[in-house]
Amino acid sequence: MHAEYLMGNEAIAMGAVAAGVNVVAGYPGTPSTEVLETVARHNPDGKIHVEWSTNEKAGMEVAAGAAYSGARALVTMKQVGLNVASDPLMSLEYLGVKGGFVVLVADDPGPISSQTEQDTRHFASFAKVPCFDPASVQEAYEMIQEAFDFSERYHTPVFLRPTTRIDHGYASITVKDESEYRVHEPEGFVRDPARWVIFPRLSYRAHQEIERRNEELSEVFSSYARNQVEQGACRRGIATQGVSYSYVAETLAERAAEGKKMPRVFKVATPFPFPEKLAVEFLQGLDEVRCIEELDPVIERELIFLCGKYQLPVKIRGKLTGDVKRAGENTRDTVYDDVAAFMGWPKAEPAALPEPPVSVVRPPVLCAGCPHRASFYAVKRAMKGQKSVFCGDIGCYTLGNAMPLDMVDTCLCMGAGIDIAQGIGAVTPGMKCFAFVGDSTFFASSITGIINGVYNQADLTVCILDNSTTAMTGHQPHPGTGHTMMGQIVDKVSIEATLRGIGVKTVRTVDPLDLEAAIETVKEVAAEPGVKAIIFKSPCIAIVKPLGRAEVLQDACRKCKKCIREIGCPGIVVEDGNIKIDASQCTGCGICAEICPFDAIEVTLFETEEGSGK
Repeated sequence: MHAEYLMGNEAIAMGAVAAGVNVVAGYPGTPSTEVLETVARHNPDGKIHVEWSTNEKAGMEVAAGAAYSGARALVTMKQVGLNVASDPLMSLEYLGVKGGFVVLVADDPGPISSQTEQDTRHFASFAKVPCFDPASVQEAYEMIQEAFDFSERYHTPVFLRPTTRIDHGYASITVKDESEYRVHEPEGFVRDPARWVIFPRLSYRAHQEIERRNEELSEVFSSYARNQVEQGACRRGIATQGVSYSYVAETLAERAAEGKKMPRVFKVATPFPFPEKLAVEFLQGLDEVRCIEELDPVIERELIFLCGKYQLPVKIRGKLTGDVKRAGENTRDTVYDDVAAFMGWPKAEPAALPEPPVSVVRPPVLCAGCPHRASFYAVKRAMKGQKSVFCGDIGCYTLGNAMPLDMVDTCLCMGAGIDIAQGIGAVTPGMKCFAFVGDSTFFASSITGIINGVYNQADLTVCILDNSTTAMTGHQPHPGTGHTMMGQIVDKVSIEATLRGIGVKTVRTVDPLDLEAAIETVKEVAAEPGVKAIIFKSPCIAIVKPLGRAEVLQDACRKCKKCIREIGCPGIVVEDGNIKIDASQCTGCGICAEICPFDAIEVTLFETEEGSGK
């Protein structure tokens, strides 16, 4: 054993490696992404199969196939990704697994980088899948290893449900030496249709077995060391979980040093199946319990149910009673206030801090030089004066909704914009319908929507913003990039060929940084009937070197600010009344120069190694 300073996601990954994981699949999504990437970095001999799957459903099914074959498998995603993977998951629980199978779902209270605050603990109960909820980086490292063991012992997939502050928190933890890693050799797939082919009669028997097993697990989890009851010196109790437990523990440690009476604390590490026996022991002899948890009142509802079942006269309070906030993530300060209010302690006086400097308000915007800005602007210019709707999607390009572009009218979930545009077009005569989607999302969840449009004779222009990477989550590869997480160089899956193969007859590719050509392309394509596509192809600025630098010629500039009003590039600034370009941000894309009516912006291209000037 030795100590390492690790991010929570790195600790989870290293725990999986130490547990002998054989296959890791997933789809990138903050706050889960670093888990798979860390496994890939610690796989020098390639014995672990690691892949970014095209979406979470594919990842779930790849991992399931490995687990059918006796392998230890891990699939990673964020909470909204579980929605995509839920179809195979719901049936998988009925079939069960042979090798250990951990479904890592990173929840995002806040939400900090997600469109919802959904709580995976509900999904565990809904799918009848055991759930593990780590409270620290160290516990996350150890718990994933235990989760594999439980999965194999009970032949079931299991959830590991860290939240953002566990995923992205850092700690010095104790980890195994490489010589201590488990070596797991899968036996391979053994044909057994009665086991692996799901039929109604099999499902009925399986459902009965699942219910019996979960009753047994409730008993087992009552003795699981990570579910704990810490005795107090009064008739009050706090029930908590995850990182909230760490905040509660820190708060109580501070007050214990002052001689305050401590409440009894119930730490719930397995929200499903709920450790009923241990929970009843916790409740006995208490007058009141405060539940402090992220996100939903899962523990609170379980304790209310148990008080009724066992006729326990305990008041259970928390989110349902309005004593604890009902949305958003918990913090050290909010938990302190919740505990202090519950125990009748005075609120902490805020520490005297120096006056902070005035911070510049920087709303989220597309990066300077981002080709998506040019793509949106080209469509906006081409459709000026026409009745149009612009349906967006999940990715960097969601920021196309910001002023002055104002080019995202709808955004629901990955791939939805294509179908939403079809629905709008079906009931809004004369509407020019556009759907924007990134290259990674195209492969993940958009192809079926385009097929739907072709089949149902929609009138729709699909704009694929191809920047050659999965930019929003850290530039992961996808089927169109030509390389995999195993380091293999593979044939790129052509977006254009895919579109033509599913029946899209008009497919045009254009560089959005060639603004006039892009505008003309949009005009021509949008005028055609049916489903047609424009591939705006230009690499993300984070994966290529800048083309050059733009400069405002002050003698020619009339300070009309069209360059600012039209495209909203953060690299264009006003200093002392003059329009200037921030050289530290400019990439030389040249869009500002193309729209300046006075030719007051000059772009100097950098010399390449060949000396071509571009």
